[in-house]
Amino acid sequence: MSRIILITGGQRSGKSEKAEQLALTLSKNPVYLATAHIWDDEFRERVRRHQERRGPQWTNIEEERALSRHDFSGRVVLVDCLTLWATNFFCEAEEVDVVLDKLKQEFDRLVSQNATFIIVTNEIGSGGVSANAVQRRFTDLLGWFNQYVASKADEVILMVSGISVKIK
Repeated sequence: MSRIILITGGQRSGKSEKAEQLALTLSKNPVYLATAHIWDDEFRERVRRHQERRGPQWTNIEEERALSRHDFSGRVVLVDCLTLWATNFFCEAEEVDVVLDKLKQEFDRLVSQNATFIIVTNEIGSGGVSANAVQRRFTDLLGWFNQYVASKADEVILMVSGISVKIK
């Protein structure tokens, strides 16, 4: 049976660092499952900074879509992050309902493994409704997906300005 810990919050709220610290308290050799697609040089630099923070005790896996194809049995896995993972599916330009269904199915396959999953996501949409239709659709998608993952999670932590608040 899996254990799921969801860490959510705004951009630069300390989510990834909190998740990394937690993973290292649960395992001497955790897995870092990176879901990012490198879109540009600025993002490449963000990824590089994340990689520098992690030491040799981490098993690093980069996977943009099929997270469940990896065997994580008995491991502690930090999935960073749902927002980027959802973006990879969203870029197919399908209907939000179709993308959400694909994400839920792949998520369920992933967490059916006997492992501890620490999952990072962004809490977006708190600042009002965007005038951009694509952004509104993505905000809806991620909001619904975050709700789904939170409903399955054993624990949910909200990060605000580097401070963690346990909300479930």
